[in-house]
Amino acid sequence: MSSVNELTRARPRTLAVASSAPLLVLTNYTVPMVTLPQTASSLGAGPTGPVWMLGGISLGLSALLLVSGGLADDHGRRRVLVWGAAVLAVSVTVTALSTSVPVFVLARVVQGGASAAMLAASLAIVGHAFPSGSERMRATAGYGAMIGLGTALGPLVSGALATAVSWRAVYWLLAACALALAVVSFRELEESRSAEPRRFDVPGVVLLSLGVAALVAGVTEGRAGWGRPVVIMAFAAAAVLVAAFVAVERGRSEPLLDLGLFRRPVFLVATGGALVVGAAVVGLLSYLPTVLQNAHGLTPLQAGLLFCVWSGTSFAMSLLSRFVRLRTAARLALGLGLTAAGFAALLGVGGTLSLPLVIGGLLVSGAGSGLINSSITHLAIESVPVHRVGMGSGANNTARYVGSSLGAAGVAAVVGAYGAERGTTIAVAGCVTLAAVTALAALLTRP
Repeated sequence: MSSVNELTRARPRTLAVASSAPLLVLTNYTVPMVTLPQTASSLGAGPTGPVWMLGGISLGLSALLLVSGGLADDHGRRRVLVWGAAVLAVSVTVTALSTSVPVFVLARVVQGGASAAMLAASLAIVGHAFPSGSERMRATAGYGAMIGLGTALGPLVSGALATAVSWRAVYWLLAACALALAVVSFRELEESRSAEPRRFDVPGVVLLSLGVAALVAGVTEGRAGWGRPVVIMAFAAAAVLVAAFVAVERGRSEPLLDLGLFRRPVFLVATGGALVVGAAVVGLLSYLPTVLQNAHGLTPLQAGLLFCVWSGTSFAMSLLSRFVRLRTAARLALGLGLTAAGFAALLGVGGTLSLPLVIGGLLVSGAGSGLINSSITHLAIESVPVHRVGMGSGANNTARYVGSSLGAAGVAAVVGAYGAERGTTIAVAGCVTLAAVTALAALLTRP
């Protein structure tokens, strides 16, 4: 009985430490959004340099999220989180010291891998500590809120420090925070792992990691021209590797990803919803600070502050989402619907759209995003067996960051083809449609 009471008392501390991981990861992920022009100029970036400076972290994230989830389940969730935070601290330090684009990009790719470990392990820790019921709902709402808060802090802190000191200053701050998280996680968290560990699926890890990396690399490089041989080769390699992964996993008794999970409607809507959220929400909003600076003459700090309207609302709504008395899939549908409505108000943001209307659109879409984050986080661990929460977390986050790469590339391609004003309007309209269709699919989903 005493051990049960001790575990119960430790839950708030566990949630606080584990939720610091997405806060730190998303802060680091969004840092370059408002400082990219200054950073690219400082490092002497060429035409394709900025594309990789933004997309490098997505490459590491997408390639290693699912792998990290399996490792966390089988070899220790705390261990994977601690190592992820430590590697993040080192790689962010390299970014702060970088003097060339290749070093900067390589460090961001490594940060993506470290972030993958942190996200997959931290959500698995929450899923293990809060097995079911209303406590899990509150815990996942709090965890999801950190995604919104981190998204808010990245542009704001980087914009402020870049204006006051240098674009490098924020990376020194993040390195210190990552090191602190590694130490605190090691000292405060209890180790947990699956009661049914599997053998390490080497073929699955290699095929999936390389396949996803090839896809993200093709999408990232495609922004500079979709018909180039390197882009075509990357997409072809991705198709072959992913097909081989599916074939190999079907024949394994202990696969890296249990493909049978896709027969579960809730898992399917959670993973598909994460893919759409990455494409429509992250893809569009990663471009928004640039639009605000170019079309409306805002400084990086002003763009970061305006971006906080969206992310701050998202943070608040994630915390309040547990009071929305709907089943989780319906709450996800409501969030996607609000996101679509808010984005619809942003039509014309690349031209003469007034800032008050922009703020209104960001408020509504931010509220939708808050509901989405808490709902998807809950579905990711609710839709898989309790001993496979790392797998569910990894699959969900992989879909989210592959989607963000696809969305950012799609927005950039449309803007490049049709010009800033018309292209932005078309991109926003596409994101509205995608969010609305997915909202309908989530609404129709039954357990």
